[in-house]
Amino acid sequence: MEQNFNLIYQTCFENDSFLELQNFCTNLTSEEPDKIFKSLNFASIPEKLLITIIQSDNLQMEEIQVWKHVLKWGLAQNPELSSDPANFSKEDFNTLKNSLHNCIPFIRFYNLTSDEFSKEILPYKKVLPKELYKDLLKYFLDSNNQSIKQSKSRMTTKKNNIDSKIITTQHAELISKWIDRLKITDEIETAYKFQLLFRGSRDGFTAKKFHEICDNQSNTITIVKVKDSTEILGGYNPIEWNSDCCYRATKDSFIFSFRNSDDIESYILSRVKDEQRAIYNSNDFGPSFDYGLILINDSGLCGKNYYENQIRETEDGFIVEEYEYYDVTIEIGNDPYVKYIYDESISLDKHDIRNIIDILVAGSELGLQELIDYLQSFLIETKANWMEQNFN
Repeated sequence: MEQNFNLIYQTCFENDSFLELQNFCTNLTSEEPDKIFKSLNFASIPEKLLITIIQSDNLQMEEIQVWKHVLKWGLAQNPELSSDPANFSKEDFNTLKNSLHNCIPFIRFYNLTSDEFSKEILPYKKVLPKELYKDLLKYFLDSNNQSIKQSKSRMTTKKNNIDSKIITTQHAELISKWIDRLKITDEIETAYKFQLLFRGSRDGFTAKKFHEICDNQSNTITIVKVKDSTEILGGYNPIEWNSDCCYRATKDSFIFSFRNSDDIESYILSRVKDEQRAIYNSNDFGPSFDYGLILINDSGLCGKNYYENQIRETEDGFIVEEYEYYDVTIEIGNDPYVKYIYDESISLDKHDIRNIIDILVAGSELGLQELIDYLQSFLIETKANWMEQNFN
């Protein structure tokens, strides 16, 4: 399926009935620009799509990277040009200037540093409009000007799709892979929703409060921030918690740690090896994966016992700085077994995206708004599948 994203983008912006899909495409390209900028198909995206991306205030990218990608796109439109501007003729600069003419106004040059301007912009000064180049030169040569004239800033704070004070979306994605027993390099097959049920700083750290809120909940993730360290600890329990002071059996529980919260690869994953003693329920404890990971109010400890690996270098106790507990459920829109049209007789997964676009257009022509809404939702909710197929 070639150029599916381009097809979806072009189709949705040709018809005002697809406003939801238009908004989704705009938000997606702003929040995940690398999906496009680093894709093999980047050189072939339409100029209109490129401009839509770079003019967004919410584009999650530093301005110098925006310039580099726009420049890369312009050079790709003219493969006869050298990659080194030192080898350009006057005609070469004019060719590149014509290709970038409509993009240049959306580059926020005044947000660059002087060093970035000197190293990355000056070699291509001849592709800039003369007045713009003069203004930039004055701006970067005179430090007094830099406190006055600036481009509008982009909101480059990454969106975090999980309500957590401890982990990021990247941690959640890796944990999702572990739930499905995937390798870290595998693509996510099932999208999970992490619904916050309990937070220590909000609800209290006592075992009593934990059981009041969390008993009878299954498919849950425990996340712990260790005080005075960069460590994150956690565990997954697919069965219910309760207070009956008994062991519970499961083959699918696991515990884990991240030695450095900022390093997604600094993890230890430990799956249960004694299924009959995977989980221990007690009203004196919070979540307890036996002694693999056990929380007692605002403290805890980690050993080995019935799990494959010890997730901390020491068995000494630790103090909990923050503690969160999540209900983990499959997002319906991303479950391949529940995507059916109306009577559940047709699975959209079995159809080429081009066919789905044809149905979307036909639905618009026939005024079938319910069908339009359904197909737009399907395309949006399954973005991971078609984005990865076409931009990796």
